[in-house]
Amino acid sequence: MTIAITGATGQLGRLVIQHLKTRVAPDRLRALARTPAKAADLGIAVRAADYDRPASLAPALAGVDALLLISSSEVGRRAAQHRHAIEAARAAGVRHIVYTSLLHADVSPLSLADEHRQTERMLKDSGLAWTILRNGWYTENYMGAMAGALAGGALVGSAGQGRIASAARTDYAEAAAVVLAGAGHEGKTYELAGDTAYTLDELAAEISRQAGRTIPYRNLPEADYAALLASHGLPAELARAIAGWDVDASRGALFDDGRQLSWLIGRPTTPLADSVAAALQQA
Repeated sequence: MTIAITGATGQLGRLVIQHLKTRVAPDRLRALARTPAKAADLGIAVRAADYDRPASLAPALAGVDALLLISSSEVGRRAAQHRHAIEAARAAGVRHIVYTSLLHADVSPLSLADEHRQTERMLKDSGLAWTILRNGWYTENYMGAMAGALAGGALVGSAGQGRIASAARTDYAEAAAVVLAGAGHEGKTYELAGDTAYTLDELAAEISRQAGRTIPYRNLPEADYAALLASHGLPAELARAIAGWDVDASRGALFDDGRQLSWLIGRPTTPLADSVAAALQQA
């Protein structure tokens, strides 16, 4: 069986390939990349593929049995890009598509969810075998705020006391590798999240413990948090989106306690303390 991975040069794609190379022979893997030169270090065959150039996709998928469709990073254009990939996969004779969706995409209030719902429907209507990996939040989404929290003396957000069941990116990558290299996953939807949920208060407490100084969590109204993010250089639209996602988290949008992720990978998900320690080393 030959396996192809879209977005192979991205943060998730690279980790998936690392995990796959421990499970299948590298000559059975194909990295699909918009800029093939960026994939030269992956140690597997690389094929040029661009969601926005549909004619590039079917040739890139020739001879591929299973495709990991990593969701596009271009919010607002994802549904059309994913449609191109699914149609090309069908034309090329791909048998099985594994798609990285969003936690509880069918009911999620997150603004990101609609394009994932559209893609899930496309997959189910495609006639191909499919598996949907509904990935929860990456712990790295919050670790990126570490340097700012240390510099400013507080972790800031709008998530209130919402519990966030995040997991490290490598955990989700390993789950994708398990599904791609394994059997019996066709037609299944997995809700993937970390084993242990936390509030941003608890995250701030863990940062404080490891940093050796008090870094409190400061909860802001949505508009104030968006304005603060924009003042630090984020585009206004993205700043509003991030603040809105935090508010959704305050209402439970990022919580799940089903432990399907740790079940798939056969080990506990990466502890929050480990992620904080790694982020502190880089801050």
